[in-house]
This record gives sequence, C-alpha cells and structure tokens, in this order.
Amino acid sequence: MRWQRFFEDLELQLDTEWEAERAALDTEAERLRLSRLTLRERLAELTGVEIAIDVIEADGVRGCLTGAGSDWIGIASSAGARAAVVPLHAIASVAAAEPDLLRSARPARGRSPLAERMTLGFVLRDVARRRVGVRVVVSGGVSWTGTIDRAGADHFDLALHDAGEPRRASAVIGHRMIGYPALRTLHLDSAEG
Repeated sequence: MRWQRFFEDLELQLDTEWEAERAALDTEAERLRLSRLTLRERLAELTGVEIAIDVIEADGVRGCLTGAGSDWIGIASSAGARAAVVPLHAIASVAAAEPDLLRSARPARGRSPLAERMTLGFVLRDVARRRVGVRVVVSGGVSWTGTIDRAGADHFDLALHDAGEPRRASAVIGHRMIGYPALRTLHLDSAEG
C-alpha cells in the first residue's frame, strides 16, 4: 500500500514537471513567433480597422486602414475627404482598439505576393500617372502642395502649385526632388484619386 502511494506521488510529480516543461516550451515558441512578426504584417491584419498613426516629425494621421504594401500603408481619413499614404519608416506608433491589436499579433491572412511587391515607388508612380493633387509632408513637418511629376527608385519630383488647382505650367511655382527617406505623409486631394 505504501509503495503504491509512493509511485502515485512520483507519477504526479513527473506529470507536473512535464506540464511545466511543456508550458515553458510553448512560451518560448510564442516568443520566437512574435520575434519574427513585422510591423507590416501586423498592420496588414488591421485592414478595415480605425487606427491613429503617430508620425515621426509630422502630424499624426487617423482613419480606416485601407491597405498595406511592402513599405507603406494607406489610410482613408475619418472625415472621408482625403486619403493618405504613410511610409512604414515614418510610423512612430499605432493606436487601435485592444482587441484589434491582440488580433494583429496572430495574423490569420496569408501574405499577398502582390502586396509584397507594391512598394512606395509603385504607389507614387500611380499617383503621378493619375495626376492627383497632393500635400507632401517631409521630415521636420515641412509641407508642400502640388502634383507628382515622376517617381524614381528612391525619390520623386513634385511640381509645386496651390492646393486644389490642376497642374498647369502657369500654376507651377517651383519644383522639388524629394527622397523617400524624408517622406512622412502623402495626402491625396481626394479619396477617389
């Protein structure tokens, strides 16, 4: 009888140690999974969610996250009048409801190969092609309005003119060549653009 109890105690102790070891392994596996999770992956999971972005050296942007490319996100303004493109390198922090933030830490969506290839340059070339008026905000909070004339691999050319005016030679008051690393936000004149 005593030996039976002794073996039961040993078995219980082994089970307890095994469960503790398994829990430690599960915790370590979760840490490893989280260590590989990128900001872009988490933001892609928040598509369709209202968020607020604090932008480095510029005003924040708030609205519904409409998409995430390889190095940028798109946001439709809460007011609906404007859309914005924010490069990932310009994001200081993201505010969202706690359930959304928790859900974003466990991505359910597969990575879209197309979204992975859609770089900031791709988006800016599309904006240039559509001739959409923009307000560009760069490091230090400096901003200009105008139309993107062309977008290269690491920079774009902006024809400066008054907001809401179409790009005409007579309306252009100057030109800027802007490097992507300096870009903080790009606000489109209209959400449809």
